[in-house]
Amino acid sequence: MAGIVGYGVYIPSYRIKVQEIAKVWGDDPKAISRGLIVQEKSVPGPDEDTATISVEAARNSLKRALIDPQKIGAVYVGSESHPYAVKPTATIVAEAVQAAPEMTAADLEFACKAGTAAIQICMGLVDSDLVEYGLAIGSDTAQGAPGDALEYTASAGGAAYVIGKKNTLADFNGTYSFTTDTPDFYRREGKPYPKHGGRFTGEPAYFKHVLSGAKGLFDKLGTEASDYEHVIFHQPNGKFYIRAAKKLGFNEEQYKTGLLTPLIGNTYSGATPLGLAAVLDIAQPGDRIMAVSYGSGAGSDAFSIKVNDRIDDVRDNAPHVTDMVSKKTYVDYSVYAKYKGKLRMAWMS
Repeated sequence: MAGIVGYGVYIPSYRIKVQEIAKVWGDDPKAISRGLIVQEKSVPGPDEDTATISVEAARNSLKRALIDPQKIGAVYVGSESHPYAVKPTATIVAEAVQAAPEMTAADLEFACKAGTAAIQICMGLVDSDLVEYGLAIGSDTAQGAPGDALEYTASAGGAAYVIGKKNTLADFNGTYSFTTDTPDFYRREGKPYPKHGGRFTGEPAYFKHVLSGAKGLFDKLGTEASDYEHVIFHQPNGKFYIRAAKKLGFNEEQYKTGLLTPLIGNTYSGATPLGLAAVLDIAQPGDRIMAVSYGSGAGSDAFSIKVNDRIDDVRDNAPHVTDMVSKKTYVDYSVYAKYKGKLRMAWMS
């Protein structure tokens, strides 16, 4: 099967702490932090959006892939915050990385799992020899209405993966998806902020799909939790992530590296791809990795990945996830609201 030839990430450097948001709305910051297992989140700058984040992540992925971008035959960008309603983000990225025009490109949308859907599509194109390399990206500048619980977690960031057969640094052993029509989260056309089902987003939505996706892959490959050195799940908050891991039999050593939400929030389509990148930053040749995404609406994509020797040769060619997590500048709520356009959006809505 196809494998990962290169990967790259980008996380905006601005941060806002949970305490700063709680102060504005009169919430208990300690209760919020404990309940969601989130300390702070990333905030996109006024000149950053899904397109710019995707471009930076894609450029970093090519630094590790070490391929001619003209050989990229497909570019897919998964996001629920594309900057244009009608105008693809994928073409902006393709042009920025100097890919040849003889390619297929499209934007994808499936809540927070659009990035892993992009990976699956590129896997299929590469495996069928329709393209030599595919570029799959998960990126978002997530929205949360002022005062809504989502405001504590909805953040910004993304990761890009070059998928191919030659000179891989990690190889896909299998993938499995589980999908139903479960409307736990949605945003209607023209509305600035999404609606969510509160606690309904947990049991009948997130956990049903994530656990079914992971168990489906276990059954398909004849594996279990102990066969993997690392595991990553979609992370709307830290609590759901840890609970899913424990339900499936994973321990803290296996799940801790990919858990980024406590430090940068929920990057939506970027969450699972970023968690996977954090694991690849430290994984050793021979390590097996499971990654399971989740997108409201609802579905999960599960992957089994095995790291090979090339990882040591290219790992340091681009910034690590920890480099971008640690590079930060704190802003207060007024600056955050300005950068996110919340004052204008609140008035318009």
